Amino acid sequence: MIRVILPTHLQRLAGTGREVELAVDQPVTNRAVLDALESRYPMLRGTIRDQVTLERRAFIRFFACGQDLSWESADAPLPEKVASGSERFLIVGAMAGG
Repeated sequence: MIRVILPTHLQRLAGTGREVELAVDQPVTNRAVLDALESRYPMLRGTIRDQVTLERRAFIRFFACGQDLSWESADAPLPEKVASGSERFLIVGAMAGG
């Protein structure tokens, strides 16, 4: 099971707690995790990535194992600790302003 941490606004929209667990087929990639998340919580479609292009939304970031994975390929394997469930995959709403 993959453990995913959601930002507050997505928790409220999906009606979940801070952490959700998802069954994800191998290989465990960013795309596979987001596909599983949107399948289980269809109300999140279009909030994390564009519904047509499937590109990450500008103010959403992905982190795991102390690394910013936001700019990695969506099909790059996630760290083994995430795939095994010992570390969490974080979806973070970035902040802007000055």
